[in-house]
Order: sequence, then C-alpha cells, then structure tokens
Amino acid sequence: MEHRLKYRPEIDGLRAIAVGAVLLYHAKLGVPHGYVGVDMFFVLSGYLITSLILKDYSSPEGFSIVQFWERRVRRIFPALLVVIAATLVAGWFLLLPSHFEKLGASVQAQAAFAGNIYFWATSGYFSNDAATIPLLHTWSLGVEEQYYLLFPLLFLLPVVWTHGRLRCWLGVLFVGSLALSIYQVNKSPDAAYYLLPSRAWELMAGALLAVLPVRP
Repeated sequence: MEHRLKYRPEIDGLRAIAVGAVLLYHAKLGVPHGYVGVDMFFVLSGYLITSLILKDYSSPEGFSIVQFWERRVRRIFPALLVVIAATLVAGWFLLLPSHFEKLGASVQAQAAFAGNIYFWATSGYFSNDAATIPLLHTWSLGVEEQYYLLFPLLFLLPVVWTHGRLRCWLGVLFVGSLALSIYQVNKSPDAAYYLLPSRAWELMAGALLAVLPVRP
C-alpha cells in the first residue's frame, strides 16, 4: 500500500522553476546557468523520498523496500520506455550509423541503471558532440535510480535508528559527499558532474530537510 504525502503546491512551484531554468538554458534564452535546475531536482527528490520512507515507517504496515522499489518502477519506467522507443525510431532515420550505435549503447546502460556512468566514461555534458547524443539528459535519471536502489537500504540498518542517529548518518553522508564533490571539481570534473557519490550531498540536503524539526 502506498502512503501518499499531503500535496505541497510549493514543491510543484519549485519543480516548475527548475524545469524552466533547464529549458531556457538549453534554448540559449538568457539563462546561462539554468542547469542548476537539476541540482534543485536532486534536493527535492531527497526530501520527497525520505518523507515517503518515514511515512511508511510510521504506518501500521511498516516500510517494505520491495514495495518502495516497485512504486519507483511504476512511476518512472512507462514514460522512460516511451522516450527511449521514440528516440530509437527517430535516431534510425536521423543519426549517422556511428551515432546510432552509441545511442544503442546508451540505451543498454540506461536499462542497467547506469546511464550516468556510461556518459561519464564516453562524453562530457558540455562537449561539442553533446548535440549528437539524444539520451544524454537521462544521466540525471541514472543518479536518481542508483539513489532509489541504495538509499532505502540505510533504513534497514538497526544502527541507524539507535538513539535517533538517523540525522547523524545523513549528516555524515552529506559532508562526505560534499567534500568529495569539491575535490573532484578540480581533479575530475566529469566524475563530479555525472556520478552519484559526488551528487549525493544534494540528495542528502533534501533528506535532512525531511528529518529536521519543522519551523514556521
């Protein structure tokens, strides 16, 4: 059973701002740093997913990681499959053979929840050939999918709940990931951009918002 959160119109407002910023950036309409909208999405995702897990824990049925994963699949995969199918059909007619072959490889990586890892290994998000990689934008979905797979496991560890240590563990993950991100920005900027370990601090920022006391 899914325990829905109370509708939060301000979160939808933030989503609209994030989407608008990304679209305006790609359309080159005067928002040169609009890709920060992706960072907003990660924080929102961290907040919402943590809130859902905590709500499940407080319900009579309790938290089921299998049901959590099943809900994520039902929410993401139908739209994703439509996008992939449409992209493959269009790519068959529009892309050069070498580019279509790379498209197929990116589809395989996405099917393994590793699209971001594939793009990290093969291309830069801001490189000149980015326009020939139709599914490049799904790198962020790869980060989300890995987060959905790994983050709920934290809540299955008894030590996390001992003496109310959940906030501490989330704080440790936040600080560790942020430090790694700062280090990688100079040493390996593509890894800092694409990979979950250096993006987790944004997700953990949202998670901390979900567990900290609410203030007016």
